[in-house]
Amino acid sequence: MHKNIGSIDKTLRIVIALAIFGAGVYYQSWWGLVGLVPLLTALISWCPLYSLLGIKTCAGTQEPDSR
Repeated sequence: MHKNIGSIDKTLRIVIALAIFGAGVYYQSWWGLVGLVPLLTALISWCPLYSLLGIKTCAGTQEPDSR
């Protein structure tokens, strides 16, 4: 697993996760647990959907071309 989430993306994911948790607590709903997804992806700096789509928001070395 190579990191594919940059610092701005990571910060946004944490803010979104906290907002989802907050809404879950406010509305007393288990849907607040959905906030775990963006939080976990932010903490490990890797998003499986980004890997499938070939998206990389972090600065770093480019993976070699397979040509």
